[in-house]
Amino acid sequence: MTGGHGGLMDSVYRRQRHIYDLSRKFYLLGRDGLIADLAPPRGGAVLEIGCGTGRNLIAVGKAWPEARLYGVDISEAMLETARKAVAKAGMADRVVLAQGDGCGFDAAALFGRERFERVFISYALSMIPDWEGALRQAAECVADGGRLEVVDFGQQDDLPGFWKHALFGWLARFHVSPRAELRQAIARLATDMGGFPHSRSLYRGYAVRGGVIRV
Repeated sequence: MTGGHGGLMDSVYRRQRHIYDLSRKFYLLGRDGLIADLAPPRGGAVLEIGCGTGRNLIAVGKAWPEARLYGVDISEAMLETARKAVAKAGMADRVVLAQGDGCGFDAAALFGRERFERVFISYALSMIPDWEGALRQAAECVADGGRLEVVDFGQQDDLPGFWKHALFGWLARFHVSPRAELRQAIARLATDMGGFPHSRSLYRGYAVRGGVIRV
């Protein structure tokens, strides 16, 4: 995928991917809490949309050794790094990675299954232009009784104004746009899919954690 958003992401991360995990651990807050709470059922399938370097899927695999793991990302450059990381972690036989647009991929064609017990998106919605479309796509992949979980940048509500200005300006350099309507979008999605929403601010508004339980 050389054009469009995929091409843009390749250009942004072609070099950054080599130091991505080292640098992002300091400010992509809330990821490990989400992973710790996933608790997939025994033998359950877990899908990450926007899996990037594979860091999160490897963490899920370590926390939940019986889970079946799947990841999709629009950037082939990031997937190249993810494949190497997964192999190095000894999980090549447990993790299936595929290239696809988070707003509209065919899970059955990519992974041989349509639904997953857990679907999660970690700091990817702020990089996807049609982020609400990505949320809808994610919801379609959630199995009955399963959960969609999301964590991403918040609006820095309880932090100093200069902090928000500096952070948002820096994030914009990497085509990252925190979604002011994320919590409302999660509530709307739950209504549409007949599920139960949850959302809350983390770290004085630095991040938002939310999701939907499908009944």
